[in-house]
Amino acid sequence: MPRANPPDPRLLERRRRIADQIRAARLHANLSQQDVVERTGMDRSAYQDLEAARTSPLLDNLLRISDAIGVPLSDLVREERPPHQREAQGPP
Repeated sequence: MPRANPPDPRLLERRRRIADQIRAARLHANLSQQDVVERTGMDRSAYQDLEAARTSPLLDNLLRISDAIGVPLSDLVREERPPHQREAQGPP
């Protein structure tokens, strides 16, 4: 089976920002990675890979994580609109 092309660098950067937001939310809730793993039922190495942005999170796992941490899903995946979109669409 042929190997898929590597992800676009822009996608990797967005994945990194989501991973950073997950980590920040976890730390703000004073939870360890193990706490989140136990609350979600996720595999520890899968969670570590997600927080390190080595893998893309599944929607189901993002939902589990948001519940485990106690934050809305939108807090984990929120993105700022690029400046050119802010000007064209008006204020957020």
